[in-house]
Amino acid sequence: MKKEDIPHDDGPLTKLTKEMCYAVDESGRYTTELSEGWAVKKEALEVAWTDVETRIASARQKVLDGQASPILYFMELKLMDVSILAAYTGHWTWTVKRHLKPRVFHKLSDKTLQRYADLFECTVQDIKTMHTHEA
Repeated sequence: MKKEDIPHDDGPLTKLTKEMCYAVDESGRYTTELSEGWAVKKEALEVAWTDVETRIASARQKVLDGQASPILYFMELKLMDVSILAAYTGHWTWTVKRHLKPRVFHKLSDKTLQRYADLFECTVQDIKTMHTHEA
């Protein structure tokens, strides 16, 4: 790509960051240049975030319907999966899967819930009530 062909399309990250690209300058040498964004990348990010929002909404509904514990909601909200959650909390994967069941969740001690709360950056009460401090 030539230096003058580097895309500078507005995107969701335009105000936050710029991306370094390699380009060929006027004398044919490779150089670096900052790009403000690319329309194709913007569309891909929008699709990905729409999927994330759908997963969060689905997890919330499962909790409200009594099909899952609030841990599922916070796990999706923090972009984690069971393996990651298990690794960070020090629980076995099968233990985390059990904690995702409402009947098991309601029996968890505050000490166990505190491990999740620390990871999710909230309080035990926030987990129990599915309250988030997100803007």
